[in-house]
Amino acid sequence: MKASEITELFEKFEAAASEYEKVECWSARELQQLLGYSKWENFSKVIDKAKEAANNAGVNLSDHFPDIRKVIEAGKGAIHEIEDILLTRYACYLVAQNGDSRKTQISFAQNYFAVQTRRAELITQRILEGERVKARAKLIETERKLSGVLYERGVDNKGFAIIRSKGDQALFRLSTAQLKRRFGAPETRPVADFMPTIGIKAKDLAAEMTSTNVQAKDLNGANPIEKEHVENNLAVRRMLIERGIQPELMPPAEDVKKVERRLNSEEKKALKNKK
Repeated sequence: MKASEITELFEKFEAAASEYEKVECWSARELQQLLGYSKWENFSKVIDKAKEAANNAGVNLSDHFPDIRKVIEAGKGAIHEIEDILLTRYACYLVAQNGDSRKTQISFAQNYFAVQTRRAELITQRILEGERVKARAKLIETERKLSGVLYERGVDNKGFAIIRSKGDQALFRLSTAQLKRRFGAPETRPVADFMPTIGIKAKDLAAEMTSTNVQAKDLNGANPIEKEHVENNLAVRRMLIERGIQPELMPPAEDVKKVERRLNSEEKKALKNKK
């Protein structure tokens, strides 16, 4: 395929894209023409194969292949409606994969939508990783404030560590040593650095509740504060269990410090490339 052909097809595919409820999509009728299919009957069979592939992957078809009506002009100014389908980028990728690869347009589309889909996956991954880094930073700040509140009420650093450990045991039903083995955390590192985002946020919520209630109830000394913290972690655990999330079965996550370094490195490279 010549460079000029690639450029022309790229511009056509970009121009055909539209936005529906903030989701980028393509009209199946327009994609039919872009992919070189003269008859809708033939192209609809390709779409059916794409739907089957999506269904086998556990995808909700209505999210990626919603049916719509398209208004077109007929002869002498008459208009009428025809069936159409809005295809998300993922749906277009599956359509291209099930098309006639001998067609130049299909070959281009397979690569075009594969790259676009992969780019969307990378963006999603980066957003989720950023949220996890922020959640971990938030937990560090929450525990720092809680430590200060407890210190004013007769609990030193050693006492705070014990209270925090008791809270973790109530939330995860595992000792600190067992938790570290479960999440693959080195002995010298906080186990939260290796938890998924939901685990970090669960710990943060329990700590926030303790900080609030210790002051609201005017609690003093290690024993009543420990009891409060354990009860708050048990409450968070019950909420998670009710929503089908078992804290001790959460999958371990990549070292959050490595994730943060990678994100910072990528950001620096992006800024450098803009100069």
